[in-house]
Amino acid sequence: MRKLFMGARLSRLREERGLTQAALAKQLDLSPSYLNQLERNQRPLTVQVLLRINAAFGIDVQVFSEDEEARLVADLRDALGESGSGVSLAEIKSLATDMPEIGRVLVALHRRARAGEDRLEALATMAGAPASPQDLAPPLMAPPLMPYEEVRDFFYDRHNHVAELDDAAERLFEENGLVVGGVDEGLERLLRDRHGILVRMEGGEDLGGPRHFDVGTRVLRLSRSLHRGQRAFQMATQLAFLDQGAVLDALVEGARLSSPEARALGRIGLANYFAGALVLPYGLFLAEAEGARYDIDLLAGQFGVGFETICHRLSTLQRPGARGVPFFFVRVDRAGNISKRQSATDFHFSRVGGGCPLWAVHEAFESPGRILTQVARMPDDRAYLWIARALTRRHGGYGKPGKTFALGLGCDLRHASRLVYARGLDLTDPTAATPIGAGCKVCERPNCPQRAFPPMGRPVVVDEHRGRFVPYATT
Repeated sequence: MRKLFMGARLSRLREERGLTQAALAKQLDLSPSYLNQLERNQRPLTVQVLLRINAAFGIDVQVFSEDEEARLVADLRDALGESGSGVSLAEIKSLATDMPEIGRVLVALHRRARAGEDRLEALATMAGAPASPQDLAPPLMAPPLMPYEEVRDFFYDRHNHVAELDDAAERLFEENGLVVGGVDEGLERLLRDRHGILVRMEGGEDLGGPRHFDVGTRVLRLSRSLHRGQRAFQMATQLAFLDQGAVLDALVEGARLSSPEARALGRIGLANYFAGALVLPYGLFLAEAEGARYDIDLLAGQFGVGFETICHRLSTLQRPGARGVPFFFVRVDRAGNISKRQSATDFHFSRVGGGCPLWAVHEAFESPGRILTQVARMPDDRAYLWIARALTRRHGGYGKPGKTFALGLGCDLRHASRLVYARGLDLTDPTAATPIGAGCKVCERPNCPQRAFPPMGRPVVVDEHRGRFVPYATT
């Protein structure tokens, strides 16, 4: 771990608890002069000090981690890069390190402004006229985020880990004698004995979806097309609303979601999280994942669930003291729309101008069903191992439209040796990595032949006497 200078965050922690430097130094068993040097960034935070902070205040020391700082740097580069302000990477890193709360406020304001502009442009397009710059609302007056955006950011801010639900699901799994491979049978029995609910299998066409609970008759109707793992997930979701309603409400209330729609979506998202944690209980699943070197197909076969369910669960394993590999999980359609994005750490999913066409997740559509691997390097020189696979789902009979999407699961290259997918890859050769970016509009790479837009804030070189292989050359 590189040296961490987190003086501003340590000062904020002290101020939030109303402590003087002398009082905090006493609680951490440090000398006042040493604490003063830490707060003034004259000394780096050590592992020993971080452990003392955790013991004294019970906070997750990840707020002081380099991954947390890198995540904020990525978000700030997106926000400030789109503004065309020309803020340097060094200045952005300084802001993320010394004044992280101000950085988060800037990111939040940018997201609200971007969301407002996107909606205005969509409305103008539906009305038959493109939105002009004069029509766009001022950034600080942008409308609030849409409900699904609020819920997405809630999970992002929690690093896609909800400890309360993980713990509750694990207790329920153990106390009720549920077993891997037979979770659906155990949950059907639990719903019947504890809640008087009868589970009935019916045609999916009649239900209009995989699950419908009739409150009056106490019948949970599930689609016959679901396999055992999917049935277990749907029953676990229903059980979350019944057994964990108070926990869901408390989490939604703490998230400060702004509308009834956002709070309802938040409850559904949290219930789905609980379902995944119940079907794949934390301790057992983490042990099996480590033993299998995170082989997704092996884990899917062992637990009787699908490829996507395993990917999603792997991106949540961030329990303090028992962390798995910190993954990023993304689901993308053929048009490049990201319908799911989960990040346990710092990888940056751009909200501006789409994803990078050199990213293996997009290439996966060319080889459906096959797992692709890619060592990728971002413009800030951080490297990642990605795996990607395209899947197709169909519901109904002949002629019914299905849906095809690509799943991507990635981690920082320093964790790659723990994965079976690193087999045969040269993780030490920097030239073997594919140079990718967060999105063309915020990507600083000057010589990318796949560039679709010029980077914001950079002048484009225009020379009618010279042809170029690279579009939108910049100075």
